[in-house]
Amino acid sequence: MTSQTLTAVRGRIDHTATTGVLPVPATAAREAARLRATGEAHVWWWPLDDRVDQADFDLLDEVEQVRARRYRAEKDAAAFIRTRAAARRAIGGLLGVDARTVALGRRVCPGCGDLEHGPPAVASPAVGLAVSLTRTSGCGVLALHAGDWIGVDVEALRPVESGSLASVVLAPAEHAYILSLPAGPERTAAFHRVWTRKEAVLKGVGLGLLGIDLNALDVTPGTPGPVEVEHGYQGEVSRWQIDDLDLDGNWSASLARPVDGSPLGPVHRHRPS
Repeated sequence: MTSQTLTAVRGRIDHTATTGVLPVPATAAREAARLRATGEAHVWWWPLDDRVDQADFDLLDEVEQVRARRYRAEKDAAAFIRTRAAARRAIGGLLGVDARTVALGRRVCPGCGDLEHGPPAVASPAVGLAVSLTRTSGCGVLALHAGDWIGVDVEALRPVESGSLASVVLAPAEHAYILSLPAGPERTAAFHRVWTRKEAVLKGVGLGLLGIDLNALDVTPGTPGPVEVEHGYQGEVSRWQIDDLDLDGNWSASLARPVDGSPLGPVHRHRPS
């Protein structure tokens, strides 16, 4: 795929696959305009339970309900259902619309042009909002801003043998920095900061590991966020600002937004209610 083709498919979003062409509520249009002007981002997170909540399930669309039923373990189904339902409630609350009217769609995958696994987006209300969803053991996260691309990642902090993953995950400078830290919580936190920063960029780009090897992306873990990094794919280079997110728990999380001339405003964190 050429860089021109990549740029072209990045601009496409499937607004009508499941929702048809719907009118945009005035409250949603005003809020989207405000978000574009300020450049701010919003991040919500919530706990994940082991049991399915019927109210969450009822908020999903038909395709999501079918997908949820395919999970063999109720814990996995509950995590998926809770994440999609919580995202609808968060988006509806921000835009001043009923959560039941919020539809989540997908952009065309910029790597292969497939609609089935492109980055998520708000399909309705169709006001040009990019979203990213992620979850780990016990925690789901949604990030949103006005624009085309955004990425977020969260990981539960747990001991990791960084040496065994160095060739796969870490750039040489990252590996040296992490090994310079004392073994224990400080090194664990640094490794997960590397991991979530990289994953946030890859999700923001929309290509996943197709776009770049993890060990080719240096996210300078020794530098406090926000930091700027470059991502290259088939001759096209994009710049990303990464913010580290404090989610008030045993988590590491990062947010990536494109540095493309649009304003980059503050990141608003919404704690679980």
